[in-house]
Amino acid sequence: MSEAPFQEWLSWLDNRQEEMLAATIALANINSGSLNHAGVKAVGDELCKLAAPLEGNVEQIPMPAHQVIDDTGQIKQYPLANAIRITKRPQAPMKVFLCGHMDTVFAVDHPFQQVKWLDNNTINGPGVADLKGGLVVMLNALACLERSPLAEKIGWEILFNPDEEIGSPGSSSLFAECAQRNHVGMIYEPCFPNGDFAGQRKGSGNFSVVVTGKAAHAGREHHLGRNAIRAMADFISALDDFNQQRDTITVNPGYVHGGGPVNVVPDNCVSQFNIRTTTAEDEAWCQQKLSELTASINQREGITLQLHGGFGRPPKCLTPANQRLFSLAKQCGQQIGLDLAWHPTGGCCDGNNLAAYGLPNIDTLGVQGGKIHSDQEYMLVSSLVERAKLSALLLFHLANDHSENWERGEHASG
Repeated sequence: MSEAPFQEWLSWLDNRQEEMLAATIALANINSGSLNHAGVKAVGDELCKLAAPLEGNVEQIPMPAHQVIDDTGQIKQYPLANAIRITKRPQAPMKVFLCGHMDTVFAVDHPFQQVKWLDNNTINGPGVADLKGGLVVMLNALACLERSPLAEKIGWEILFNPDEEIGSPGSSSLFAECAQRNHVGMIYEPCFPNGDFAGQRKGSGNFSVVVTGKAAHAGREHHLGRNAIRAMADFISALDDFNQQRDTITVNPGYVHGGGPVNVVPDNCVSQFNIRTTTAEDEAWCQQKLSELTASINQREGITLQLHGGFGRPPKCLTPANQRLFSLAKQCGQQIGLDLAWHPTGGCCDGNNLAAYGLPNIDTLGVQGGKIHSDQEYMLVSSLVERAKLSALLLFHLANDHSENWERGEHASG
């Protein structure tokens, strides 16, 4: 099909910026820190209203509670908001999965809560880029598709998940089935500040460590105590040495809490750390080293070390199908005057999980912006329409494609 009809249908987006901006600001002004159940639910309710004109089938999917190790070493459970699935034409020959998360990193008591203007093309606000602007881009791209005659040739499935910023502990189980039902994935994380895509991604694991010792008077009976902080310090020191032992991983001890009055031998210490991996083999190596280190600390008399957590996101490596999808996206960008490329990154997202299940995907189709996860987060307003056009073009081309061109079961490996 020639580009002229595509341009005719794309022109519907030309006058959408004001409405898209208003929707983005409204979503960003709702606090949806991952553990703010009510706030994430409110974002989901608004998204269902915004998606209503698409006339898809809407499902609410309950999530299991999220477990967190608190500063005393106890397991606390936090309820998560429902995930939301919206589907249309599931029997179509070509099926596309679209995903974006509703949560942000900003807790309900964080001071960064409201959107403000930085200049006439830039807004600053919690989640404007990561990822509420992307949610609006996704819905408008689908609305553009639905206005075209190509819509009948393609089925789509949306997943709005509530827990991506904490590693998708509840929603990650949904990605395996999503990957089996669809041929291509489109995820709406923000692109790089210059508009480019993230390509290869590192994997990630989040862990908590609880060390229990024995309290005693620091002066009279110091010899009877077993210092949990010292044991944790030794654990962290050995853990950090992993960085020098394998150059395809990075280990980041990021949090420590323990002790109390200095005249008491501390009997409790809690730590949290993150590991980033490059290859599938890295996970097995790290698990073995962690097991050995844990056993070594636990050999100490009066000391108990418990390790919680694990690897939630495998590395995302680029399969031939993923390369083809990036090439198609580059062609679509050229049609609207964008010269796009893709680059490796140490960050990870739900695209890692989809790739592990064999679904080729682009996971940075969202808005242009930057400084995400900080109170300096910003979004370029002009990118709303531009990125919606990019996604709409991708959908148009995929609707004209053949599903057999997208290989199934291609699992990436490092």
